[in-house]
Amino acid sequence: MTLGWSDTRRLGELLFEKYDTLNPLTVRFTDMHKWIMDIEDFHGDPASSNEKILESIQMAWYDEWQDEYGSK
Repeated sequence: MTLGWSDTRRLGELLFEKYDTLNPLTVRFTDMHKWIMDIEDFHGDPASSNEKILESIQMAWYDEWQDEYGSK
């Protein structure tokens, strides 16, 4: 399965799987961008991301995190 920037929900889920105890709201977008680029099935153009896309991925990750840990 090839992933791109439009796969925000799946990318958020994958970030949660890898960084499950990390509150996504504490993560800088620059770090998150790098971590997304390092996902094996991700093939998006690094220059095609923007703040809106990264925020959407962060919120999907945060949804997963809240389901697991509540609103800490």
